[in-house]
Amino acid sequence: MTQLAATVAITGGRIVPVDAPVIENGTVLITDGVITAVGSDVPLPSGVTVVDAAGKWVLPGFVDAHAHVGIDEEAQGWAGDDTNEMTDPNGARMRALDAINPADEGFRDALSGGVTAVVVKPGSGNPIGGQTVAIKTWGRVVDEMIVKSPASVKSALGENPKRVYGEKKQLPSTRQGVAAVIRDALAKAQDYRAKRDHAAAKGEPFDRDPTCEVLVRVLDGELPWCQHTHRADDIATAIRLADEFGYRLIVNHATEGFLLADVLAERGIPCIVGPMFTTRSKVELRERTLANPGRLAAAGVAVALTTDHPVVPINFLVHQATLAVKEGMSREDALRSITVNPARMMGLADRLGSLTPGLDGDVVLWDGDPLDVMSRAVQVFVAGVPVYEWRDGVGVTVTPYRT
Repeated sequence: MTQLAATVAITGGRIVPVDAPVIENGTVLITDGVITAVGSDVPLPSGVTVVDAAGKWVLPGFVDAHAHVGIDEEAQGWAGDDTNEMTDPNGARMRALDAINPADEGFRDALSGGVTAVVVKPGSGNPIGGQTVAIKTWGRVVDEMIVKSPASVKSALGENPKRVYGEKKQLPSTRQGVAAVIRDALAKAQDYRAKRDHAAAKGEPFDRDPTCEVLVRVLDGELPWCQHTHRADDIATAIRLADEFGYRLIVNHATEGFLLADVLAERGIPCIVGPMFTTRSKVELRERTLANPGRLAAAGVAVALTTDHPVVPINFLVHQATLAVKEGMSREDALRSITVNPARMMGLADRLGSLTPGLDGDVVLWDGDPLDVMSRAVQVFVAGVPVYEWRDGVGVTVTPYRT
C-alpha cells in the first residue's frame, strides 16, 4: 500500500467491533496499519496521532463480497467495460485482477459509503466466468490493493449464459447446456489432475493447462465456487453440481433463496444476496423481496449483502442492510452481512470484517447510526491511513500516491 501512519488512536467514540460487544467512549489503536488494541482503557504510546471520535460511531470498513467496481467503470461505456469475456464459455483462466482500473469513480463512491474492501468478480455471461480478487477500495495500482488473489472462481447458471450463447447459436443455449459446460469442464479438470500427478510422480514433463489448473484448485478445496444463481431450481442445480464434484459452494444473488432456506442452512451453504434496489427486470427476479436476507438469516444461513456494483451504487451497500432490517432482518445480522460474514465467506477474516486486534486498520467514523439513512461516513481509514473525509459539505478523497 502507501506510506502508513506509524500509530493512530481513534478515541472517544462509540466502538462497534461487530464481533464483540459495543464499547462506549472507547479507543481503537492502529500501529503500522494493523489494529493493536480495542477497548475502553487503552494506553496510548508516545508520539501517537490522536483522532477525536467523540459523538461518532466507529465501525470496521464494510466489505462487498460481489461487485464489478474497476472492471465495469462508471461513465466510460464500452471502453471501460471489461466484465465479461463472452467468447469462451469456460473462462476459468481469466482474472478480474487484470482488468481493474483503480481510477474508476466507483472506488471513491465506495469510500463515501464506508466500503473499504470489495471482491471484484467477472460477470455472469459465461458458465465459468473466471477468477475473482479481493482488494481494498483505495490504492494507486491494483497490485498494491490486493487482499487475496484469487479469492474464488465465478460461475453462472440461468438466464444470462443461455442468452449470451443462445444468441450466438452455440452451446450453451439452455439450462441443460449451461450445466453441461460446467460439468464437462470439471470432469476434464479431474482427468487433468490425475495425469499431472502421475507425470509428477514419474518425473516426466507435462504440458500445463491454465484453465484446468484453476479448476483443480476448486476441486481441491483451495478456491470456493461463487455460483451466480437466482431461481430456486437453479440453486438446486448449483447444489447438485457441488455434491457431484465436492467443491465449496457460495450461492451468489440467491433471489429465491428463501424458498430453500432450510436446505441451504442444513448444508451450511452461505449466500451473497442482492442487489436489492432493482426492478424485476427479468423472469429470474420476479420473486425478489427485501425480506429475503432476513428469512435466510433466521433459518441459519450465513448471509452477506452485495450491491453488484454498478447495478446498485456500491456506496448504497449499507442502505440495503437498513431496508433488510425494515423487512425483518435483525440489526446484528444486517451489520454482520456487510462485515464479518462476507470476510469469512471469502477467506478474508484474518484481515477484514471486524475491529479486532491483528486485523487491518480499516476503520470508518460515522456521524450517527450507520443503519440510519441520514447518517454519513465522515472519516475513513484504510490500514491506518486517512483516505476519505466529509469536509464542509463535500467528500474529499486522499489521492493514493506515496509521499
